[in-house]
Amino acid sequence: MTHPTADPTTWGARNAHDPTVVRGDDGQWYMFSTDAAAGVDDIPAGVHVRTSPDLVEWTFVGTALDGVPAAALAHTGAEGLWAPEVVRWPTADGSSRWHMYYSASTFGSRTSVIGLATAASPAGPWVDAGPVVTTTHDADGHNAIDAAVVFDREGSPWLTYGSFFGGIHIVPLDAATGFAQRPGEVGTLIARRPASVDGAVEGAYIVHLPEDDRFALFVSYDSLFESYSVRVAVADEVTGPYVDVNGRVLTDTEGDAPDAVGTKILGGHRFPGGTAWIAPGHNSVFRDGERLFLVHHVRHADDPTRHEAQIRRVHLTASGWPLVSPHPFAGDEAERLAEPESIDGDWNVVRLDPLRRGVEASVPLRVVAAAHTDGDPVATPVIVQAPDGDVVLDAVVFGAWDPVAERPVLAFAGLDASGIVWTGSQAVAS
Repeated sequence: MTHPTADPTTWGARNAHDPTVVRGDDGQWYMFSTDAAAGVDDIPAGVHVRTSPDLVEWTFVGTALDGVPAAALAHTGAEGLWAPEVVRWPTADGSSRWHMYYSASTFGSRTSVIGLATAASPAGPWVDAGPVVTTTHDADGHNAIDAAVVFDREGSPWLTYGSFFGGIHIVPLDAATGFAQRPGEVGTLIARRPASVDGAVEGAYIVHLPEDDRFALFVSYDSLFESYSVRVAVADEVTGPYVDVNGRVLTDTEGDAPDAVGTKILGGHRFPGGTAWIAPGHNSVFRDGERLFLVHHVRHADDPTRHEAQIRRVHLTASGWPLVSPHPFAGDEAERLAEPESIDGDWNVVRLDPLRRGVEASVPLRVVAAAHTDGDPVATPVIVQAPDGDVVLDAVVFGAWDPVAERPVLAFAGLDASGIVWTGSQAVAS
């Protein structure tokens, strides 16, 4: 891969930071992201927009807004917009309406604004409607950035937001206007981390899992430049409490080590011959029919200033835990094997230890399971024959595209008895 240039039309998915993806009525996929780019002096400001016909090839098409809207600029002095959330908004007459919740702030400050813009289509034009949540550094303990919207079982909208400082909160929105039901309300605290790790939690996103009628909260831990990882927890109600696979509550800052809380489903990793990826995080989640996807940004370990967006399939284990593919999505046909294959064999396996940061290199291990598949996801127990003994996983096996071998392979993700995620890619003979 080459370094980015000042011409956005050459970027593809490069330079996409804090991405979210939606599908328009025109059939196109739209990616919205922070207006950022590494090594580029004149960055287009106003939320970057890309389009794709297939979730694989992306084309930069401009900005959603013409810089920072006036009210947000006056309060924050921000030079650009961060972490847009775009959602199809329900209307009484069924007409097409879209909401964009954008963030304006500066690094290390709680003087921030989450604003709302609306449009009849993801393609725009977008019209600013003003601030939704506002915070001031010297007066507030929480931070008004990183907005995301979730609809509860009754179809009522909620806004999750927050970064570092006071943690992640959720507030109810007015279904008619998209603004807070009770302006000025901080909301319910659903995730936080202790001062010993600078309260490093952000990029929250909640999705309802109809398979077992629970809500899943995805959050990012630690430094966006070097040690980001994606954690997940679940709750019976949209307002929590959200607990990880070991039953630890994401608001608990007194118990386990800070890095142990939250089930780690994605972190820095490297497969043989491939790119060493570091700091994957700030994800959002979207559906295409019954399929679930996670989109996030990630950095090159050899040059962390270089970042790009990647999309991964989300699969559920037999116990209902959402886990992600070890490989980026390459298209449905690309991930399907010519015929069903046995899971038994040699694999490259990554253990996503929540207490470790940086890049985890895969190790060659034998994997055993009593199942075959041509790529359709199969929830099944998987046994990893590790050096210290067999590890039994509550796993799901599925098709993926190996970017080094340039062919479809089987992959898996699973949870061991201690709640640690293992993920692997079937080894390909050279």
